[in-house]
Amino acid sequence: MILIKLADRLHNMRHDRVPRQAEAGAEAREALEVYAPLAHRLGIHALKMELEDLAFETLHPRKYAEIKAMVAERRADREEHVREASVVLQRELDKANIPAQISGRAKHFYSIYDKMVKKGREFNEIYDLTAMRVLVERTGDEGTRDCYGALGLIHSLWKPMPGRFKDYVAMPKLNRYRALHTTVIGPQGRPLEIQVRTQDMHETAEYGIAAHWVYKRGGKGKKTDDAEWTAWMKQLMDWQQDEADPREFIKTLRTDLFDDEVYVFTPKGEVKTLPAGSRRSTSHTRCTDVGHRTVGAKVNAGSCRSTTC
Repeated sequence: MILIKLADRLHNMRHDRVPRQAEAGAEAREALEVYAPLAHRLGIHALKMELEDLAFETLHPRKYAEIKAMVAERRADREEHVREASVVLQRELDKANIPAQISGRAKHFYSIYDKMVKKGREFNEIYDLTAMRVLVERTGDEGTRDCYGALGLIHSLWKPMPGRFKDYVAMPKLNRYRALHTTVIGPQGRPLEIQVRTQDMHETAEYGIAAHWVYKRGGKGKKTDDAEWTAWMKQLMDWQQDEADPREFIKTLRTDLFDDEVYVFTPKGEVKTLPAGSRRSTSHTRCTDVGHRTVGAKVNAGSCRSTTC
């Protein structure tokens, strides 16, 4: 039902240009504050990005037009930069017997605007306007090894930028997103963001929970674990039943549809993902057995992403 509702809202945003500005603004804000984060939470990034751009165009038409024009102005130059790097990397991947496809990926307009506002950056300070994506062809454990092998080649070719490497393969996001992210000083001495993932990881990144359902029901023999998603949805329905005021329910929902995450490690080394700003009580709900015996908690103040219980 949620997937149908998301598709319905996307269709409305695409085709129903409401003449009354107030109604259009309300629909766009709802898409931006509820539907797009919900799509993100379910890992459906293709739908999330389009909802955000359509809402952005409605709510801030002038800013949308400015960013669109700035992106178009130097698109050819950025694409040539990615193409030049792709040729070099493809040659090295072939030598190392790592079958892979390389493509460019343009950043969508709302994410550019969001980064400029939240991080106070100028347009020319955003490195990943056009990124390079490496899709390794092998799957399973072989595919994972190829991802790390490709990453090693990338870092041997170009110097990585400090603090710009993220390993979502070993530690996936809560919405099942898996990939390796790095930013390097590429050809011509310019920053270049590169994502490395398998085809399976790519389909999950684009279609999220829907991709997992296809695998489960399509007879491809792939095993998935939807326990966390199912638990989250059940919790959502419980909140709706317990909350008499719909406005309070929406407020709670918005709080739970987080973008930032922190990682909690159990004594056995298992990694649990929590919303940014979580307290000890949240950790206990995710690590029930640990919570029953815990008398205290220690937080690594040196890194907001390194939390231990």
